[in-house]
Amino acid sequence: QVQLVESGGGLVQAGDSLRLSCAASGGTLRSYHMGWFRQAPGKEREFVAAISWSGSSTSYADSVKGRFTISRNNAKNTLYLQMNSLKPEDTAVYYCAARTGLAGYDLWGQGTQVTVSS
Repeated sequence: QVQLVESGGGLVQAGDSLRLSCAASGGTLRSYHMGWFRQAPGKEREFVAAISWSGSSTSYADSVKGRFTISRNNAKNTLYLQMNSLKPEDTAVYYCAARTGLAGYDLWGQGTQVTVSS
């Protein structure tokens, strides 16, 4: 059973950068479409970014477009989210997820907290 583990979260100031990582254990991610989601306190989980299995196609939420970059290294079995120009409204728990079949994102990590102070 593949497990996803996020890391790289923390407390930063507005305008700073962070890079989140999502490492897989117990299997490979290289054939899966992957994504990042986030959930702020009192809000529903929302889509942040996604990347195709090969890395050739990416998509972003409008709120992060131009500031965040999703990437992957299939040789290292790892997904990344580079976050630049962070804003207080980016504060949330960030989750990575994989689409292992046809039914949407069905494999999730435990999340990593990102807090951006003003």
